[in-house]
Amino acid sequence: MKKLSVIIPAYNEERTLAEIVRRVRAIDLSPLEIEVIVVDNNSKDSTYAIASGIPGIRVIKEKTPGKGAAVRAGFAAAAGDMVIIQDADLEYEPKDYASVIAPILSGKVKAVVGVRTIIPEDAPPRGVAYDIGNTLITLATNILYGGNAEEYTGCYKAFTKELIDSIQVREHGFAYEHELVCKVLKRGNAVASVPIHYYPRSYDEGKKINWKDGFRILWAIIKYRFVD
Repeated sequence: MKKLSVIIPAYNEERTLAEIVRRVRAIDLSPLEIEVIVVDNNSKDSTYAIASGIPGIRVIKEKTPGKGAAVRAGFAAAAGDMVIIQDADLEYEPKDYASVIAPILSGKVKAVVGVRTIIPEDAPPRGVAYDIGNTLITLATNILYGGNAEEYTGCYKAFTKELIDSIQVREHGFAYEHELVCKVLKRGNAVASVPIHYYPRSYDEGKKINWKDGFRILWAIIKYRFVD
């Protein structure tokens, strides 16, 4: 039986962690087995205690700061044939897992990215700076690495565990996932893209990525085109 490992990096997500785990565990991907791994990344609130109190999931701590460090730790601990990244907030809909992993299950690709195209009409605007940054990141990835996705900054990214284990990723922050995708493409692997739902939250609600992270991501995309 194939297994999907869901990696949930969490930093100060006490308000939403239990609910997102509930939503993940409510999914039926039979006959696929689902493993849930929560990685607490130096939370100052009760995130770790809440995660530890949820039966049937794995909880680990990662002391190195950054979402990338947490995702890396989760990937290393994963026992599944496939892995997928799930943010601990409620911006993404786990019901999209089936469509995200479908290209991998069919054997077409070893990597998939979710493109945020299904967004509520009343969703708050993401801002001009955000849209410009997202466009630059997409263009840089496609031009430098021969990708063809409409976006790479969405949370949902799925990979075969075999592919993940074969690539060394150095970044610790939000650039981690982009370095990973770039190195997947650089090795000649196709990366499929599928539409996913997106329910954006504000910075007041706990959103953490900012414009500085955008520059770090863009620099990582450029840098890893020329270095390993």
